[in-house]
Amino acid sequence: MSKQKRIRDYGVKIGKLETGHYNSITDVDGVTVGHVTISDKDMHTGVTAILPHQGNLFKEKLIASSHVINGFGKTMGTIQINELGTIETPILLTNTLSIGTAADALIEYMLEQNLEIGRTTGTVNPIICECNDMFLNDVRARIITKEHVFEALKNTSSFVTEGTVGAGTGMLCYSLKGGIGTASRLMKMDHGIYTMGVLVLSNFGILSDLKVNGKAVGAELRDAILQEREEQDKGSIIIIVGTDLPVSERQLNRIIKRAITGLSRTGSIITTGSGEVVIGFSTATKIPHDKTSHCLTVPMIHEEDIDLAFRAIGEATEEAVLNSLITATHVVGRDGNERPAFKDLLEKFNLKLS
Repeated sequence: MSKQKRIRDYGVKIGKLETGHYNSITDVDGVTVGHVTISDKDMHTGVTAILPHQGNLFKEKLIASSHVINGFGKTMGTIQINELGTIETPILLTNTLSIGTAADALIEYMLEQNLEIGRTTGTVNPIICECNDMFLNDVRARIITKEHVFEALKNTSSFVTEGTVGAGTGMLCYSLKGGIGTASRLMKMDHGIYTMGVLVLSNFGILSDLKVNGKAVGAELRDAILQEREEQDKGSIIIIVGTDLPVSERQLNRIIKRAITGLSRTGSIITTGSGEVVIGFSTATKIPHDKTSHCLTVPMIHEEDIDLAFRAIGEATEEAVLNSLITATHVVGRDGNERPAFKDLLEKFNLKLS
């Protein structure tokens, strides 16, 4: 990972399980992440791309599932994921009013790689997720272009920059600056060691609810900086889950539902105006697009193993949210609106997290 100070660098250890090498969704072999960041005057936004594997995802699909915790959002592509149980494109994250541009770009990207789409086979299901960055970004300007999307897709890497970057550039979290965060957990089972990786786009919550490893840090900061100002949660969070655990679509759906445990431990109450969407995929099995002459075999864990995966996704989600906060930087955006950085406030008020 980069030299950014993450939540563990502040003495905070979340949960019981070990992390992967990067403590990132990219600890799942083949997964890479890319960003394009726009930060200039009233424009604070961007694109984040997640590639589930490095081959042709349309021709070699992955088992996938999605879950809506609260449906105040404009995510594209989840209907087909839940009907067919597979994913066939990269996943894009951006701001709410750029989902059309992102979808158009991702469709073009897939058409260039697969000449048979719309000719000898069906069409394609682009996966686009969003959060609303209108407080810091002039979202009406719709500055995101297809070229930004192509750049994010082209420049993915195992090294994930967090915080005020990519789709997270203009996002808020717990009344502070939010954005991109990631984490991972290792799952040691009798038949192997597997990885659970999570990447979040955080844009939710009010400061007084924020908890770090059970400590009510947000309440302390609320009294110190917000005084009589009203708190209001109008945000969302996108949670992307990648794993190499061999699972069926049904098992994966059960697992990604447990992301809510980690989200709640950071203080979220999942308000009516907040959209919480989880999309997960497993790299353990590739499903060919073209029909085979034989039955497909899908390995999966025994149900008695699944509690460890439940623990792993909760821990990774909790830590990813906290990483998105602690790595974010202070931003002054549209019309002078601003949000402070969590790390700056900790230093200013001499608050300890552990």
